[in-house]
Amino acid sequence: MTDKNLEQALDILKDRGVRITPQRKVILEYLVTQHNHPSVEQIFNGIKDGSVGLGIATVYNTLQILVAQKLVIELSNGDDGKMRYDYFGIPHYHAICLNCGKITDIFTELTFHEAEREAEQKSGYLIESTHVETHGYCPECQIKLGLTKINK
Repeated sequence: MTDKNLEQALDILKDRGVRITPQRKVILEYLVTQHNHPSVEQIFNGIKDGSVGLGIATVYNTLQILVAQKLVIELSNGDDGKMRYDYFGIPHYHAICLNCGKITDIFTELTFHEAEREAEQKSGYLIESTHVETHGYCPECQIKLGLTKINK
């Protein structure tokens, strides 16, 4: 599925007139295949040994292009204060641990498009994007902190 996602993302960029450089392609490919919500430094370190010439400034600049094209989103991580990046070609929710900062993707049948349409109808806004984060404690931190679920 990731090859198909990468090709679709590259097609979107081409259709929008964004030039596909080898560096942009390898950064996008990294984000499509990784689900660890990497920082700029993690992306750079994860692909710097590849065959394309790549500097950290190129990673920053490419990420800004991908964010502007709404293929990638920025996530703030309270754990270390660094911005994280996530391929968002397939919209999904995020659960973020309040203790360790871990970010987990949550894919669901609920659609962002339905929420956006309703928000437009109720507010009169022209909605450009939707991102949902939930905050709580990951299973590992629940154990470490001795937390149990409270029925609501």
